[in-house]
Amino acid sequence: MEGVSYQRFPKIKIREVKDDYAKFELRETDASMANALRRVMIAEVPTVAIDLVEIEVNSSVLNDEFIAHRLGLIPLTSERAMSMRFSRDCDACDGDGQCEFCSVEFHLRAKCMTDETLDVTSKDLISSDHTVVPVDFSDSPGYDSSDKKGIIIVKLRRGQELRLRAIARKGIGKDHAKWSPAATVTFMYEPEIHINEDLMESLTLEEKTSWVESSPTKVFDIDPNTQQVTVSDPEAYTYDDEVLKKAEAMGKPGLVEIYAKEDSFIFTVESTGAIKASQLVLNAIDVLKQKLDAVRLSEDTVEADDQFGELGAHMRGG
Repeated sequence: MEGVSYQRFPKIKIREVKDDYAKFELRETDASMANALRRVMIAEVPTVAIDLVEIEVNSSVLNDEFIAHRLGLIPLTSERAMSMRFSRDCDACDGDGQCEFCSVEFHLRAKCMTDETLDVTSKDLISSDHTVVPVDFSDSPGYDSSDKKGIIIVKLRRGQELRLRAIARKGIGKDHAKWSPAATVTFMYEPEIHINEDLMESLTLEEKTSWVESSPTKVFDIDPNTQQVTVSDPEAYTYDDEVLKKAEAMGKPGLVEIYAKEDSFIFTVESTGAIKASQLVLNAIDVLKQKLDAVRLSEDTVEADDQFGELGAHMRGG
C-alpha cells in the first residue's frame, strides 16, 4: 500500500569472537538485509593495500609485475582506513594519491651477500606510518611461533638485489580483491528440527541407527542406553534433505520436520587480518547505514523536486 512503511529492529547475538574470526546470530530481519550485510563486508568495507610500486633494482628471478602483484596482496593493518581519504577525493594532493591523508609509503631494500638463500618477506617492508604495517600472523593458531619471517615476497641468491618504493592507498574490495578485508563471510538460515517421537519409537534400534547415520553431518545422536534419538547439533544440518529421503524410503514420512527460520541467520566471518573480525562487522554496519541514508536522501530530493514541479506548473497555469 502506497505511503505505508514499517520498521524492523534487527538484533545481533554474539556467539564467538577472535581477532580473525567471529560468529553471531542476526535475528528479526530478512534475507535481503542479511545478504546486504554480507556483501558489504566482502566488497565495501575499506582497507589499505599497496597500489603503486616503483622498482629501482630487481635482479631476482621474478619480474617486476609479479613482485608488484605479490606486494598488493599482502594484508596491511587498516584500523584507520575508515578515516582516511580515497585518493580520488583527496584535495590535499589533488588526487595524486601520495600524501599523508590518503596514502602510506613503504620502502624495501634487500641484497643477498651469502651463499644461503635470502627470503625477502613482508617484514622487510619499512612503513612511513607505524599504524599501517604488514599483518603479523605469528600469534595466529597453527602458525609456527618460531617463524618470524612474515609473508615471502621473493627469494634471492648471492648477488641478487631488490630495491623498491611502494604506495599503499585506501580502497574497497569492489575495485580489487586486494582491498577486501574478508577471507570469507557466510550465513545460513537457522534450522528448526522436530522429531516425531511416536513414529521414532516404532522403529527398531537398527532402523534408528541407520536413519541417524544417513545424515552426512552429525545432526542427530542416539543414546546407547535409552535408544532415544535426539537432535545433537541442529546447526550442522546443511539442508541436504538426506534424512527426509531416508524416512520416506523406510515408509515413515513425517518422521522429522525441518524448516528454516526465515528471520534468523547465523553468520561466520573470517578476516584477512587487515582489521579484526569484530571491527569488520561494525564497519560494515556503518557503511550499510551510510548507503541507506544516501537512498533516503535521494528519495527526499525526488519527492521535493516533484512538489516544486507541481507548484511551478500550477503557478504557470495561473
